[in-house]
Amino acid sequence: MRPLLLSAALTLALAVPLAGAQESKLPDIGSSAGELLTPARQAEYGGMMLRELRNYGFLLDDPLVDDWLQTMGARLGSNSAQPRQSYTFFMLKDRQINAFATLGGYIGVNAGLVLTAEREDEVAAVLSHEIAHVTQQHVLRGVERAQRDQIPILLGMLAAVVAAQQAGGNSAGDATMAAITSGMGLMQQRQINYTRSNESEADRLGIRTLARSGYDVDAMAGFFERMSASMRGNQGGYSVPDFLQTHPVTTTRISEAKARAEQMKKDTVLLTTEVPGGVRQERVNPADPALSDPLVRRSNPLLPASMQISVNSLSRGSTGQFEWARERLRVLSADTPADVISEYESLQRAQKNGLTEPQRYGLALGRLRNSAAAQATRDLTELLRDHPDNVWVALALGEAESRSGQQAQANARFETLMRQHPGSRPVALTYASILNEQGGREAGQRAQAMLRPMLSQSGNDPVFQQRFARASELAGDTTRASEAYAEAAFLSGRPEQALIQLQALKRQPSLDYVVRARVDARIESITPTVLEMRRQGIDDPDLDRR
Repeated sequence: MRPLLLSAALTLALAVPLAGAQESKLPDIGSSAGELLTPARQAEYGGMMLRELRNYGFLLDDPLVDDWLQTMGARLGSNSAQPRQSYTFFMLKDRQINAFATLGGYIGVNAGLVLTAEREDEVAAVLSHEIAHVTQQHVLRGVERAQRDQIPILLGMLAAVVAAQQAGGNSAGDATMAAITSGMGLMQQRQINYTRSNESEADRLGIRTLARSGYDVDAMAGFFERMSASMRGNQGGYSVPDFLQTHPVTTTRISEAKARAEQMKKDTVLLTTEVPGGVRQERVNPADPALSDPLVRRSNPLLPASMQISVNSLSRGSTGQFEWARERLRVLSADTPADVISEYESLQRAQKNGLTEPQRYGLALGRLRNSAAAQATRDLTELLRDHPDNVWVALALGEAESRSGQQAQANARFETLMRQHPGSRPVALTYASILNEQGGREAGQRAQAMLRPMLSQSGNDPVFQQRFARASELAGDTTRASEAYAEAAFLSGRPEQALIQLQALKRQPSLDYVVRARVDARIESITPTVLEMRRQGIDDPDLDRR
């Protein structure tokens, strides 16, 4: 009963103030919601939520998938109503169809939404909609009339987790997960269960962002229509997709989205351009500077006219990576490697022409995760022969070669990829992971040297911090390893562990002045977070407090 009571109490605690706030009819213009929390405070709460999601294993942190999602999201954000707004896009493992936006420009996407989408334009349409929720401050509008000194929603959820832990016994873990699941469900379904006018506003602005980014404006109505059809088909006791619970789709809403798309197509012209590998089409509105694609001004008279390129020619429309990202997500979101292999076998039987090439890539990944590295190597070698420039396949092949005993060949492949893609986060982090697996001082030194240039830009990257920490440890650089492990703990929702590690590092007599100052500064920045969590009674369950 105790887990159920905790979940119910949390549900009521979050639902009551939000329900009251949603009843108010706030105007679209002139809202004072921005005064409720400063942008810095919003970002703080958004970051705290992200760390807690990671702490309890909800996030799917993968360099390749993250790079694809961030590239698409950054493109959309730069073409939104507030291009200077900072956005953080992240993927969740859940296969339910859902996406949500919350404070500080944090936008989450469930793996299930990408697996359901048929093309990247549909995912971009949903992201554009969520971006509009951020730019129009719909989250803050929903709680504007709440008391300013009210405990934030996230801390309320964490308090329920504390109570669950204090229950003790074997039920503590179950109670914790029940409270977290309930709280996150409410954050996604009640906190952002916007009013009809909010949804209409997000659709209207979202489709404009979609067009400015070079995506198909029909994708928004198309995706909503397919979701609505899936809801009508769920008549046998199946649950309604989460996306439809947080974003109710009506016939009117779909019709409005179609009408907006038709109007935008009337106001634009379709440009067709031959590109390597095929033909590219995009719509451009000559009358709208934001939708147009002006040529770069000739500032260099020596530059030939044939080399004048469009400003946005490399940052509009589909990335071309959607199908590969979708299959990688299928593998990484599966419960077990055996499950995903069975899933691909079912797809192979169901599809007339067998598996597509991206699906063959996914099957090879599943085999690699299922300890069949030799078979994965053969499959990926054949795929790479047909797609020699595909980074997704090349990285997977390097991993498979290393794990099947061909370490020298794998490392040579990764070194080539590093030269071909300098500064690429997915390439560097994948190679570092393989070097860390191989072990040894030399491998650690190579991984550390490769990652060090990225250090200043990776303060909020837990995957980088974990791999840099292990590389430094192998290389014998214990100071850097301790700092990076502490950062990885903090970014994974364990600030008290991070503080303890940094305090232990500070006591080392061998630290020089620069390192000691850096550690002191980090301790000072983490301490308020730890004190606030202690004030709320939130303890790290992994710490021994005897």
